[in-house]
Amino acid sequence: MSEQVTAEETLQRAKNIVGEARLYIDGELCEAASGKTYDNINPANEKVLGPVADAGAEDMERAIKAARRAFDETDWSVNHEKRYEILSRFAEAIKASVEDRFRPITMAEVGHTLVVTQSAGMDQAVEALDFVLGVFKDFEWSRELPETELHGTPCTRVVWKEAAGVVAAITPWNFPMQINLNKVFPALAAGNTVVLKPAPDTPWMATELGRIAAEVGLPAGVLNVVTSQDPAEVGEVLISHPDVDLVTFTGSSLVGKRIMEVGSQTVKKVFLELGGKSANILLDDANFDIALMHGLAVCFHAGQGCAIDTRMLVPKSRYEESAATLAAIFEGMPFGDPSEDASLMMGPIINRKQRDRILTMIKQGEAEGATIAAGGVAGDQEKGFYVKPTLLTNVTNDMSVAQEEIFGPVLCLIAYEDEEDAIRIANDSRYGLSGSIHSATNERALRVARRIRTGTLNVNGASFFGADAPFGGFKESGVGTEMGIEGFEEYLATKTIGYNGNLEK
Repeated sequence: MSEQVTAEETLQRAKNIVGEARLYIDGELCEAASGKTYDNINPANEKVLGPVADAGAEDMERAIKAARRAFDETDWSVNHEKRYEILSRFAEAIKASVEDRFRPITMAEVGHTLVVTQSAGMDQAVEALDFVLGVFKDFEWSRELPETELHGTPCTRVVWKEAAGVVAAITPWNFPMQINLNKVFPALAAGNTVVLKPAPDTPWMATELGRIAAEVGLPAGVLNVVTSQDPAEVGEVLISHPDVDLVTFTGSSLVGKRIMEVGSQTVKKVFLELGGKSANILLDDANFDIALMHGLAVCFHAGQGCAIDTRMLVPKSRYEESAATLAAIFEGMPFGDPSEDASLMMGPIINRKQRDRILTMIKQGEAEGATIAAGGVAGDQEKGFYVKPTLLTNVTNDMSVAQEEIFGPVLCLIAYEDEEDAIRIANDSRYGLSGSIHSATNERALRVARRIRTGTLNVNGASFFGADAPFGGFKESGVGTEMGIEGFEEYLATKTIGYNGNLEK
């Protein structure tokens, strides 16, 4: 298990951490074929953390070839006992590296605060490893169907669950530990081989997995990690390659549509976890003193989460009161460099481009009639990419800020007439990932929940999130499911066999 360290020690490690710079291909840590590297930047202070290999198409081709060979020519996919033993060692090695490697790296390269790492950013992701191993161990890999008869021949029928094949796992920069592990570990446990392509902004969270895989002796080719400054070049090779059987992607809806389009040319299985514009509905009987505090969800990792509630719906009769309370809360919300303050919930935006995009969208909302009640500008820090916690009021649901995923610390406050109007507004989105409902009773909140077209919902301050909880979206928020048993089964193919019951097997 991980060592026990103090918050001060973690902050100090985050200031000095250096991650694995090499690719991991065919069981070996290696440089890019071109020898190129690029700088990994700390978004909190813009300092160069260190180099990382800048792979090209040649490197990706080699990784895919290795994964194909490991799947086709070894017993990885069918030797469950061996696979379980190796993955158990892999999981324990990951856990042992949390405090000295993964936690300080995610604070440095992702901008996660210590508070964020203690939940979805790190700890919950690592805890999920045991869940996956438990599903693997108890999974029903085959089942018999009732016997039938065809022209006098007794038909014994069986359903087998088998690995899908070579998996392309493409992950984003916002919660890389959680999403890397939620793709890689179930895929490997199901018997697949994997090529992991992380976001260019957060490469070390993936290359460290390659380093550990090399140390514990994962069979060559079973897991491959390819980092690149240009995600499009190597990404196109990966998603279009005929030797790749399945693509799992988390990121923007625009890129997800491109992956689905390219994957269709070779009829790959594709499952996608995409954007969201989740609504938090405060029904008129809710405890507003408690419910309004949930508006601070957009400050968790500076709002860089697809399932974060970014629209808050309140009754017109409570609108001015809610706006004033939220504005005061947002103005008092601290934020800054994760390595300087262990109590912070909110750190930086991942890079300059994303910071500037957020500010542009806020200004666009203002031009469309929204009011900036708090924030709306960059942080006061001399270095780093920050946006002050922002509350937009007088927002109508047809505005760009209410329809587009901003992916920053921005909350849109929207008024509704009655319960029916609140449900209509919540569903008036091309996304359908998550949301929240607050009411005086669970009965009323759950009745409304039945009518909200999203894949997940939180009711009265509770959270659905957990390793055992399926996570996926409706509409343009995605196709397929991650986590839970359903997420494990995404990486499997189904084969149905009928054989002559009169003969020996």
